[in-house]
Amino acid sequence: MKIKTRFAPSPTGYLHVGGARTALYSWLFARHFRGRFVLRIEDTDLDRSTQPAVDAIIDSMNWLNLDWDEGPYFQTKRFVRYNAVIDDMLSNGTAYRCYCSKKRLETLRKEQIARDEKPRYDGRCRDSHAYHVDDKSCVVRFRNPQNGSVMFNDLIRGPIKFSNQELDDLIIRRIDGSPTYNFCVVIDDFDMAITHVIRGEDHISNTPRQINILKALGAPVPAYAHVSTILGDDGKKLSKRHGAVGIMQYRDEGFLPEALLNYLVRLGWSHGDQEIFNIDEMKQLFSLEAVNKSASAFNNKKLLWLNHYYINHLPASYVATHLAWHIKQQGIDTRTGPKLAVLVKLLGERCKTLKEIAISCRYFYEDFSEFDSNVSKKYLCQAAAPALETVHANLASLTEWTPAAVHTAIKQTTEALQVSIDKIGMPLRVAITGVSQSPALDITAYAIGKSRCLARIIQALDYIACRARGNTDQA
Repeated sequence: MKIKTRFAPSPTGYLHVGGARTALYSWLFARHFRGRFVLRIEDTDLDRSTQPAVDAIIDSMNWLNLDWDEGPYFQTKRFVRYNAVIDDMLSNGTAYRCYCSKKRLETLRKEQIARDEKPRYDGRCRDSHAYHVDDKSCVVRFRNPQNGSVMFNDLIRGPIKFSNQELDDLIIRRIDGSPTYNFCVVIDDFDMAITHVIRGEDHISNTPRQINILKALGAPVPAYAHVSTILGDDGKKLSKRHGAVGIMQYRDEGFLPEALLNYLVRLGWSHGDQEIFNIDEMKQLFSLEAVNKSASAFNNKKLLWLNHYYINHLPASYVATHLAWHIKQQGIDTRTGPKLAVLVKLLGERCKTLKEIAISCRYFYEDFSEFDSNVSKKYLCQAAAPALETVHANLASLTEWTPAAVHTAIKQTTEALQVSIDKIGMPLRVAITGVSQSPALDITAYAIGKSRCLARIIQALDYIACRARGNTDQA
């Protein structure tokens, strides 16, 4: 049997972590068995489905590198096929027209609830033709079996059983002629030869209904696996308060797709005590048997830790391709200054996200006219002037501009003035970067460049002199 899975989101909102994890599990299962993976957009909810949501789903899948072999298919483009099947079912008696009014169904529901009964359609139109008037609007219902039960072996949860008496005759075509979600899913899985349906546990109650329709059509029944819910770290339903945002927002916040995928795969699945998995390892090792039945808790700190790991362990040239987007968002011109791959190595240890790198790197590429006021008051004072003048002279005399040469010039300054590195290091750092934190001074100065460093030291000395004149005037 050729394994074939599908990811079938509804475009009523952005793709969130729960949907992305389901997509990842379905994709990994197909890739593990060298099968096929289908992307299907279930857009039958015409009022809530939007094109921006469709675009966000596809953008998210592309960013995560979860490629599909077929699709994207759209249910709204398959209405002719769905209605043809429904017409056949009406002809062979596995479906029937229902003329019950909305008012009658609401009254029936209230009466059933008052009797502590499970609300369900009472089958009034199932066998009686008394209300079948041709010119009266109607829905079409599936004739669900009234006896027996539906049992399936969930590949994550084990055997699950539903009594057919608990399942009413669900509507498969609305009054306006549009087919309903549960029916479209069945026909899609049948037509697309889906062998394994991997989806969220909120679909468990849909499964027996869909199995019964498949059996009524004489279609093969796929294997089902229902993945547990993702909760916040406080045990409550995941929400925006916990960071439950659209997948592309993780891109916007500076996460690498490898980090998010690694985090998501471990959010309910494990392989021993291993924490770090590259894509090839995921495809090789993933199995549904190892997926946990219980809910998982989303932890932003763990995701940040993984992102920091991948920034520093993936090839810097690759990380730079993702960093470039963030640099552009900051409006930084990188034509003069270190290559982005070099920047990754410079700031990767200090920054946990690509956005943080982009925000922190401006002084490598752009000159500045102002210093951080709090930092400059502390480090760019009159006492720092001799150190900056001496280090400027030593740096200016260098015939080659390398980190080692810069380091030697700084060391010579400390020896000449007989002071500790702190007396020179912090004023020099503030002078050439404008801030108090940066990578090691020798590699920072090297990356900024000789001419820029020398010009910025002069700028700092002018700033010190200006402050001194101001204090004298005030006195």
